[in-house]
Amino acid sequence: MEHHVYFWLNEDKKNPEDRAAFEGGLKALFEIKAVAGGTWATPAPTAVRPVTENTWDYALSVKFDSLADHDVYQAHPDHDVFVDSFKSWWSRVQVMDLQEAN
Repeated sequence: MEHHVYFWLNEDKKNPEDRAAFEGGLKALFEIKAVAGGTWATPAPTAVRPVTENTWDYALSVKFDSLADHDVYQAHPDHDVFVDSFKSWWSRVQVMDLQEAN
């Protein structure tokens, strides 16, 4: 399964120092043993289209071998550290979890 999270940062956190700190927090999430892979990213500079959402600042895509591993990740202290450290930094967060259909 995959865990996708989109973050819209508060305007006062869109500076190089805060972005570097946030990116360090995202990177640290991949050190949790339950994580099988993934990436974090910023919006691609694609053409504006009615179906494209690119107003977010960061996206996180985390892969897990199972739903149980996802649940371990959600309860992991390092995940809590990330959320507690940065939850006041975003104006919006959107989570979309995917499970393969096959």
